[in-house]
Amino acid sequence: MSDSTSTVDPAGPPTSALHLADEFIARQTPAQRVRSVLYRYPALSPALVLLVSVIIFGVINPRFLAPNNLSLITQQVAVIGILSLAQTLVILTAGIDLAVGAAMVLSSIVIGNAAAGMGMPGIVALLIGLLAGILTGVINGFLVTRLNLPPFIVTLGTLSIFTALMLLLSNGTTVQGLNLPDIITWTGTTFHLGVDITFGVLLMLLLYIITAFALGRTAWGRHVYAVGDDPEAARLSGIRVNRVLLSVYIVAGAIVAVAAWVQIGRDFGSSPNAAVDANLNAITAVVIGGTSLFGGRGNVWGTLLGALIVGVFRNGLALAGLDVLYQTLAVGILVIVAVSIDQWIRKVRK
Repeated sequence: MSDSTSTVDPAGPPTSALHLADEFIARQTPAQRVRSVLYRYPALSPALVLLVSVIIFGVINPRFLAPNNLSLITQQVAVIGILSLAQTLVILTAGIDLAVGAAMVLSSIVIGNAAAGMGMPGIVALLIGLLAGILTGVINGFLVTRLNLPPFIVTLGTLSIFTALMLLLSNGTTVQGLNLPDIITWTGTTFHLGVDITFGVLLMLLLYIITAFALGRTAWGRHVYAVGDDPEAARLSGIRVNRVLLSVYIVAGAIVAVAAWVQIGRDFGSSPNAAVDANLNAITAVVIGGTSLFGGRGNVWGTLLGALIVGVFRNGLALAGLDVLYQTLAVGILVIVAVSIDQWIRKVRK
């Protein structure tokens, strides 16, 4: 009686599992191979998109590659890049935060009022703004983890709440940078490094390095990915899912407060009208950067590339003479294309 589970071929050498894997890979179509590579390296596709975009916009208008314009792009990307970092953490857990822009503006108003309105020292005002940002994260995290509400609904509601609080505190007026301590507007100070770079850009890069280390080298980071990939499996493996989710929203709130500091430096003031399209741009950067909206896959360096792509597109289209309307249209198309690609890439797991 023959053994149907045997891997020994009477007519030839034993067939190993490795040989079977090689045969399977050899049978893959070119599209399947590309999909497999993109699944393993999520930052590869945004890197290619960024490179092609820079080349195309540089050909359309040589001014695009001018040092002054490149400096402007990096300064514009600093705020969105930091907000996108906070958004990445939330999306990695299969959530979404529609209130990051409103929370950032609220934190900036708190900082401006504390310094100019209440006469507090700059450091103290920044700490109060940091606490305000963390509090927004605590509120979102509490509603998601304790009341088991969907993140989309929670942050849609807090978007309106934070916006109302911001308008109430600011009374619709802007606090000018001249009325603020130097430390608060320091993030907008430039120095020359081939092109003019602001300290806000350096602060953004520092945050990315710290967050990349936390996600890639700590137990907390592994838990974040595990919760986003399969919360029930994470719970069964001993991970305290709600605690991880709450910590993610708190960290995101702290990062949002730093974005508020950078925003004040860039605008040289604290304005309730700042960053009106911050939510769209942040989500766009995260999705373009290869982080899956379904959670559990992505990295912060892809998000940084996504933020650069958003900045390059808006700047390049402006230099090409297109109206702001078409710039927003292009960003919307990017979102749809990025989500479609993500869906296609996720089929590798099936």
